[in-house]
Amino acid sequence: MTDSTTTPSPVVLEAWFDLQCPDCFRALDDVRALRAAYGDRLDVQLRHFPLAKNKHAYAAAQAAEEAADQGQGWGYAEALLARTAELAERGEPVLLEVATGLGLDAEEFDTALIDGRHLLTVDADQAEGQALKITGTPTYVIDGERLDGGQSQEGLRARIEEIADRLLAG
Repeated sequence: MTDSTTTPSPVVLEAWFDLQCPDCFRALDDVRALRAAYGDRLDVQLRHFPLAKNKHAYAAAQAAEEAADQGQGWGYAEALLARTAELAERGEPVLLEVATGLGLDAEEFDTALIDGRHLLTVDADQAEGQALKITGTPTYVIDGERLDGGQSQEGLRARIEEIADRLLAG
C-alpha cells in the first residue's frame, strides 16, 4: 500500500557540461527555465565532460565538485560559465576567484586542486559520458534519451519538457 501523501521521485535530467564551454553558458538559460517550471519535480544533475580542446575544463570540473562539497555546486558552475573566456585566457586563478566571490573556502579549493581529491569523480563522469557516446557539450540525458546541444540548443528545452511531462504524468 502506498501513502497518498508521498511525493513522487523527481525526474532526473543529467546536464553534461564542460565548464569552459561557451555553449554550456548559453544553455544555462534553458536550465534555469526548466528549474523554474518544474521546481523540485526535476532534479538537474551537473555531470562533467571536459573536452580536450579546453585546457582548463578538467580543473574546472574538479573545482565544481569542491564547490558542491561546500554546498554551492550549481552556483559555482553558473558563475564560472559566465567567465569562460577569462578562464581560457587566465586559467586556474579564475577558479579560485569565483570561489572567493561566492564566499567559499578558497584555500580548501586550492588544496583540492593540488591533492586531486575530485579526480575520480570527474574521471568517472567522463568515462560514463564516453560510454553514452557523448562527443560534445552541452548534452542532456533524460529517461535514457540523449539530447545533443553541442550543435544547437534549438528545440531542446521543448523536448526535455515533453519527456519530463510524460514521466511526471506517469
